[in-house]
Formats: sequence, structure tokens, C-alpha cells
Amino acid sequence: MKVTAVVPMKLNNRRLPQKNTKCFKNGKPLCWYILSTLLKINEIEEVYVYCSNPDIKKYIPEDVNYLKRSEDLDQDSTKMNEVLQAFAREIPSDIYVMTHTTAPFIKSSSIKKGLEAVLSGDFDSSFAVKKLQDFLWKDGRPFNYELDNIPRTQDLPPLFEETSGFYIYKSNIITNLNRRIGQKPFLVEVSEIESIDIDEPEDFKIADAIYNHIILEWFLEDWYE
Repeated sequence: MKVTAVVPMKLNNRRLPQKNTKCFKNGKPLCWYILSTLLKINEIEEVYVYCSNPDIKKYIPEDVNYLKRSEDLDQDSTKMNEVLQAFAREIPSDIYVMTHTTAPFIKSSSIKKGLEAVLSGDFDSSFAVKKLQDFLWKDGRPFNYELDNIPRTQDLPPLFEETSGFYIYKSNIITNLNRRIGQKPFLVEVSEIESIDIDEPEDFKIADAIYNHIILEWFLEDWYE
């Protein structure tokens, strides 16, 4: 089965200008990290950057393909699934792996775990999640516990939050259903660091600190294996 990875991106972002090419201190452009991770996964045949501006080619690893997308897809009102549908029309594949540059710390082992689940045929999609096991409130009331019977944190039923780190889906999920999560998804639980998602300037500062004081100093090579 053909497996294709796609990283949609824009060069200009409203909340954090130029975030996809912004460099960590002592590091590389943000887009470099997830693209390099994808290139290490043998099951992925091709890795694409899907961007309307060809200037992005200056920032991506050599073995990554560039595919120009319509500028119409750069509008703030454009939904991500519209972008993914457009890509699928241009690049046919059996399975797609979609990731974001804003999740630079996702490990290749996490993506492989999700991909193996879909390739097995037991699941039609997979995505990264972070476990939430804490006291949560909704509409002014406790959501997952009773005030007169407060349990231990470890006894709370876990909930799972999508991290946007990656989505893996069979082609019919996006082409026929206009979705990236199917009826039988496999959830890949990732660590707190892997779940980092960079949208705001403060997010970038936090990620930069993690990169320089944890990943760079402790286990750069092991992290990106």
C-alpha cells in the first residue's frame, strides 16, 4: 500500500508571523523538525510540503517534495479538510499521514505506532492524543466527579485530547467522507512534550526553551529516532 505524508503550511501566519520558518535558538527552522522525522519512517514512500509559496523550498530538507497549492486555500476561512481533499486529488495514495510543523517534538515511533495500526487493517485511521486525568468542570459544575465524593486523581476516568500532532487515514476517509478520522480510529497516546503545539508567540518561547534545555542538552539524537 502506498503511504504518503503531507505537511500543509503557509509562510504567513496571523497569530505568529513566519512561524513555520522561525528558528529555535541553536536550532533549525520549525518546519525542519517534523519533516525530518517523517523522512525517517521507512513505510512512508513520499513526503510533501503543500504550500502556495515556493519560497518554502529554502527551508525544507532535500528529500522532501514541494507541491504548490492554490492561494485560495490560504484564506482564514478555509478548513483543513478542504486542504487535505485538494491534496488527495493531486497526489493519489492508499494511506495519508498528515502532520503540522507546529508539532516539532512528535517522535517517529509515535507516528509508526499509528501507521502500523492502520496498515494492519484493523483500524481506518489514527491520531495523536494526550491523556487528561484531572478534575474538570463544565458549565459551572464538575464534569467528571461529584463534589460530595471526590476520588483520587488516579481513579478518575481518563479523557483524551487531540493534539493535532498527526492524523493517519485511509484515502476513502478524506475523499468520500471529507474527514481525517474514520469510524474505527486508533488513538496514540503521546507524552506531554510531544503534545506541544505552537500557535501563539508564547507557545514558541516555551517550545524553544524545551528544545534548548531538554532535547538539545539531554537526548537530541534519541528524541528524533
